[in-house]
Amino acid sequence: MSAPNIADSLVLQAQRRPVSPALYVPKTRRPRRLADYACYSFRELNNICDQFAHALTDVGVQAGMRTVLMVKPGLEFFALTFALFKIGAVPVFIDPGMGIRSLGRCLAEVEPSAFVGIAKAQLARILFGWAKKSLRLVVTVGRRWGWGGFSLASLCRRHNRCCPFPSFRPDDETPAAILFTSGSTGPPKGAVYTHPIFVAQVELLKQTFQIAEGEIDVTTFPLFALFAPALGMTGVVPVMDATRPGRVDPRNIITPIQVFGANNLFGSPALLRRVGEFGVRHHIRLPTLKRVLSAGAPVPVEVLETFQQLLADRVPIFTPYGATEALPVCVISSNEVLNETRYGTEKGAGTCVGKPISANRVGVIRIDDGPIACWSDELLQPAGEIGEIVVQGPIVSRHYFGQPEAETLAKIPDPASGSFYHRMGDVGYFDNQGRLWFCGRKSQRVITENGVLFTAACEGIFNTHPQVRRSALVGIGQRFAQKPVLCVEPEKSGWRHLEQLKRELLELARRHPPADAIQEICFFSEFPVDIRHNSKIFREKLADLVQRRLT
Repeated sequence: MSAPNIADSLVLQAQRRPVSPALYVPKTRRPRRLADYACYSFRELNNICDQFAHALTDVGVQAGMRTVLMVKPGLEFFALTFALFKIGAVPVFIDPGMGIRSLGRCLAEVEPSAFVGIAKAQLARILFGWAKKSLRLVVTVGRRWGWGGFSLASLCRRHNRCCPFPSFRPDDETPAAILFTSGSTGPPKGAVYTHPIFVAQVELLKQTFQIAEGEIDVTTFPLFALFAPALGMTGVVPVMDATRPGRVDPRNIITPIQVFGANNLFGSPALLRRVGEFGVRHHIRLPTLKRVLSAGAPVPVEVLETFQQLLADRVPIFTPYGATEALPVCVISSNEVLNETRYGTEKGAGTCVGKPISANRVGVIRIDDGPIACWSDELLQPAGEIGEIVVQGPIVSRHYFGQPEAETLAKIPDPASGSFYHRMGDVGYFDNQGRLWFCGRKSQRVITENGVLFTAACEGIFNTHPQVRRSALVGIGQRFAQKPVLCVEPEKSGWRHLEQLKRELLELARRHPPADAIQEICFFSEFPVDIRHNSKIFREKLADLVQRRLT
């Protein structure tokens, strides 16, 4: 029996709401009014998808073909992605900013047959020899130079068909896409998504956040932006470098919200910080926003407080918890954080990520760095006990592409249900209200001779200091006998009084066991962070920097 194709959601919108706007794309580098955007209705977007699908199949793209897609956010990104879904090809999404070496390793691992990308991506592919052994087909979006293959524009001129493209009918296990993790705690892994996973995510997002057709979404994160047309929302593409959300010009986010009366905004914590601080300085209000979503890393309380000032009363900022392999898992709103759970965070309780979404079964099991052969309820920890977070549900990916060892470590077979649990690689616990608290990454816990320190739990204590922008706990030395070191990124004012700041932070540590084991503090002007969200701290890289500095 066939499963639904995620592309069906766009086809449905094109049938039900053909002339409603699906996508607005900037026509200038500094769009300031409606006339500065090109508008595409749902019917037009679906027709362009059909045209792209016909053109690609005519040159050899077919169902099951792994196809790297490296295109900037815009019309081609949306239309090509849904065209590949219609064909049944498997788009491969890799963050281009993860680094040349990591990117090359990912491409070698996934062995794509086709590469669809802008000229810059094609040039990099040639220079660095990406996937040269497996590639059979190359399509350039934009101007094609001397590297052969096809130009998307010329294909569309040659194959200018307006007839609908019949969507591929997958089964429940047919791969729909491969999404690579950011690699913040190890080599990036390609999570294999199926069409039912995408469909379940769309339904969960709609129900959890009460998203209605006709709402307007400013799309700051490309992969999440793909849900906009599937949900019946109008997507507005802002002018920004999607690989550096923490450096966005705040006016390029605020202006489209105001011009279109946007209802929805998804942004990384780094983007919310930058936009929020600018908005407060300039007394800006964004009353049309009905909700704001932020994910990718724990959202600092001060970021929530600042951005909340831009919103109408009681409009929530949601911080869904999850990962590339499973999203969304839990959710909490800024109202609950600011009025209640922040006080636990400041005392070292970790970051509350809320209650599990109803479709998911979430548990906390005892910490184990090795594989677990079979699920048993005896693995579960009681409320209040820190362990590893696991999840089972319709939004969880079962496989990593080409990484059986990583898959064995991350998945726990559950014969009783015929399913499996995904190990999030995070540690945390449930409180007595059924809320999940995040305490850090399992691989980044600091194991000393006298006990274990969990990163997010300890950092919450020090992040309360007004001169600390953010902090990161790392361990130096041999496993099981590590020396805990607190890394601090001070606010600008903090740099003038570092010795005093250090004394005050050590005093904070003494008042909050087990953070009292921290006796060494290192200051950094900027932490190494992930490319995808500019928020997740690369603690392994930071630990190497600390080791060199201390020796």
